[in-house]
Amino acid sequence: MLKLVCPRAVIFDMDGLLLDSERIALECFETSARELGLPWDREFALSLVGITARESDHMMHKAFGEEFPVEQHRQRCSELYDEAIRTGAIVLKPFARELLDYLNRAQIPCAVATSTQRVRAEVKLHRTQILPCFKALACGDEVTRGKPAPDIFELAARRVGVEPRDCLALEDSNPGIRAAVSASMPAVMVPDLLTPDADVRRYGVPVVDSLKDVLIALMQ
Repeated sequence: MLKLVCPRAVIFDMDGLLLDSERIALECFETSARELGLPWDREFALSLVGITARESDHMMHKAFGEEFPVEQHRQRCSELYDEAIRTGAIVLKPFARELLDYLNRAQIPCAVATSTQRVRAEVKLHRTQILPCFKALACGDEVTRGKPAPDIFELAARRVGVEPRDCLALEDSNPGIRAAVSASMPAVMVPDLLTPDADVRRYGVPVVDSLKDVLIALMQ
């Protein structure tokens, strides 16, 4: 059973942890590639989970060649993804609302540390009606280095006014856990599409099935 020391703040990843959005993002990538006649495979797509747009662009060029039309592909992906947001296809993960409500009642400040750009992050959090739950956001376009560098988590901690060691980071991705550990922030992994990598397991970070486990641990 998960045991946690009550944190002074909780820093949440967004996609795949709070929002059931990673599957939709993968579908948009695949649809865009198919429409444009581009090479694509699911295993490569999964390697993009949790990283910034800048890094994913670099990885696409590395995987498919410098001639790969990254901008055209990204533009079509964005159109498909924005339509998914507009139509309400992106919903909360189980127990996300309950956990946020509990933390609010306990007066424990919350922040988001996401690789997503701020303008899109705010829209998604607003659409799912949880934007007011957060004291601060730290987004992928606000740091020089994205996950697995610690910058986003360090920025989120500064914005809530709490030392990283006194925060709790909640993440679904391997790059996210690496970033939290690099920031000296206690973390829990709630896997979505990917299982923990070997190095992440060596960190000794707890791995749980859902946010319900985190909620129960904090309530004890």
